[in-house]
Amino acid sequence: MACDIFLTLQPGNVKMPALGYGTWQSLDDALERALETALEVGYRHIDTAERYMNEDVIGRVLKRWFDSGKLKREDIFVTTKLSPMEMQADKVENSLRESLRKLQLDYVDLYLIHFPLSIISKDNDVYGDPDFDVLDIWKKMEEQVDAGRTKTIGISNFSIKKVDKILKNCRIKPANNQVEMHVYLQQKELVDFCTKNGVTVVAYAPLGSRGYNHFLSKVGKPPRELPDIFTDPVVVEIAKKHSKKPSQVVIRFLLQTGVAAIPKTVTSERVKENFDVFDFVLDDGDMTKLRSIDKGNDGRVCDFRAVGRFWDHPDFEL
Repeated sequence: MACDIFLTLQPGNVKMPALGYGTWQSLDDALERALETALEVGYRHIDTAERYMNEDVIGRVLKRWFDSGKLKREDIFVTTKLSPMEMQADKVENSLRESLRKLQLDYVDLYLIHFPLSIISKDNDVYGDPDFDVLDIWKKMEEQVDAGRTKTIGISNFSIKKVDKILKNCRIKPANNQVEMHVYLQQKELVDFCTKNGVTVVAYAPLGSRGYNHFLSKVGKPPRELPDIFTDPVVVEIAKKHSKKPSQVVIRFLLQTGVAAIPKTVTSERVKENFDVFDFVLDDGDMTKLRSIDKGNDGRVCDFRAVGRFWDHPDFEL
């Protein structure tokens, strides 16, 4: 079985499988085993980033599959991202070249600006660089398409205002905006704006980022109370109706809204479960019920104010 739903990215009519394998916080042997399982199951879209510190692991697994003949380069869609710590115009090309070296690839399919601010460290905290202009970075991103190092380019964690700024000042439009999105944070206004302007959307944390507190502990921040989507009565009811897991219902919901999803896990059984969403369809009643549990911004898990002093920056938005 393989993903049978695709999003088309411009320019070039690049086909992106709508269900991908997310790799945030996944490292070393655990990631290597899980990625092997993911490829065996049928995932053909892999999402990573320089900041995830796992591009070398992914490159090693992909090379093994290419060398064995089980995969060709054109069979797989790979996304990586420009680090917020490397957001200077003169660093973009070298950052992508280094990602390609680790991934052991000649090109990626999608290269994203990971965060709309350039992050600087001082006084044991992180801040948004007050002198940063994203348009300087975008011009360098466009050059990476020209050079063939990436097929398409896009953005991540960008609001409507910030997407619009790129759209009004670009030569190559963003192909994609990757944002937190799940049934508790459905981002309808943002998705509608992006869709209207030919920008596809990828949902990270499609299961509600149940591992976010682990991340906060690693960066020395206190835990937060996180919502549990899997116990929501509406989700549970619909899961029982279709004889599916709650995780499968909320992934299927996103796919049926026209958004791609990149669930993350290194547990083999969950890797398989998250991909097993192509043998059922949510009906109109199911979709209406799931839309009704949107909590808006109150449902957001990945609140960047918990990570650094970004609220001090005049361009900071959730």
